[in-house]
Amino acid sequence: MRALLTLGVPLIGGHLAQFAVQATDTIMLGWYDVEALAAVVLAGSLFFVIFILGAGFGFAVMPLVAEASANDEGAVQVRRVTRMGLWLSLIFAALAIVPMLLSEPILLAMGQTPVIARAASSYLQIAGWGVVPALGVMVLKSYLAALERAQVVLWVTILAAVVNAAVNWVLIFGQFGFPEMGIRGAAIASVMVQVVSFIGLVIYALRAFPEHALFQRFWRPDWGAFAQVFRLGWPIGLTNLTEVGLFAASAVMIGWLGPIPLAAHGIALELASATFLVHLGLSNATTIRTGKAMGRGDIVMLRRGGLVAIALSGMFALLGITVFLIWPEPLIGLFLSPEDPERPSILLLGTTLLGMAALFQLADGAQVMAHGLLRGVQDTRVPMVISALAYWGIGMSCGYMLGFVAGYGAVGVWTGLVIGLVVAAAWLMYRFWAQTLPRMTRRSLEIAA
Repeated sequence: MRALLTLGVPLIGGHLAQFAVQATDTIMLGWYDVEALAAVVLAGSLFFVIFILGAGFGFAVMPLVAEASANDEGAVQVRRVTRMGLWLSLIFAALAIVPMLLSEPILLAMGQTPVIARAASSYLQIAGWGVVPALGVMVLKSYLAALERAQVVLWVTILAAVVNAAVNWVLIFGQFGFPEMGIRGAAIASVMVQVVSFIGLVIYALRAFPEHALFQRFWRPDWGAFAQVFRLGWPIGLTNLTEVGLFAASAVMIGWLGPIPLAAHGIALELASATFLVHLGLSNATTIRTGKAMGRGDIVMLRRGGLVAIALSGMFALLGITVFLIWPEPLIGLFLSPEDPERPSILLLGTTLLGMAALFQLADGAQVMAHGLLRGVQDTRVPMVISALAYWGIGMSCGYMLGFVAGYGAVGVWTGLVIGLVVAAAWLMYRFWAQTLPRMTRRSLEIAA
């Protein structure tokens, strides 16, 4: 538990600081204008869907570097997989910019109102360029975390959150002689923060691990490591996409109901994301610890670490449930101006949705911990299929049926989210404990014999 928390707490802090960057945009635009808030919820969902698909290559670097650092492969293999992780992320980013530059017709085709689609597109046409440094940051965070240098990830992200808040305030509201730019100001701030974060992590990596020489002859391909990262990364990216896409699709469906339900959904989702990021930090630490145990062939420690990680995640889930059920209105009120005429309507619906978010805390924590364990042992393809079936085959279908066919609106859509997460959690946990772990144990015994 001590080892897991030593690694996990800085990763949790880094994720929460990254959440603060996103929440700052949502809060400041919520105080600026409700339509701007609804637009950034929609635009942020689309950006994050694209980003998280490409982030699979960054996530793949984490178990590969952890395993290499725990055995005889050492610096050479660490350099190979990290460098090719950056290559794959840059290739993906070059492709990902295109749909964000052309986002307005895409959003209109999804049934969004012209005003919201135009505002969201104006955000993405600027913020979309930030996907290049953002994916680079993802790779370097995974690299440094796998080498148990998670503290620097935390401090760089905290600095990014502070810079983002300051630049947002100046550009959104037009301070210190700058023009009032609204949603476009928030987009400029996001890109600036991502660039600064990437530069900061590059400088640290070069100084802390000169023996890895990450950027020496960076242009030279290493097709063996490229294939290794690609094979592990694309299922992780698609798995991430199935979950994040579920929430993004829910934003699109709730957008059909109008700006007030969409704003309430966005706020409730921001708060639910904050608790999810704690589980994600623990899951990342679990992936690293599992990868190192796999590199040493230590099945006993792998099993023990998995049990501890699940217990810690469950304890925090209970805390999140308590907070969401006791203080829903003060939490939602943080995102809204006291003078906003739509505030009572958003508070009423947002409180209900936050109660739904409390329902899926345990399931959300369990499914992300199962993913962390499975990625640590480099089992990613079957979990990808499980996630797609649970989130989309079951969760999305139930959300649409309950929200629009049965007529429960946003609450029905969120009920579908709960159902999808519960199915995914149970199925993925079964995959690790009943199938993957026994198979690895048998293999380890055969090698020992």
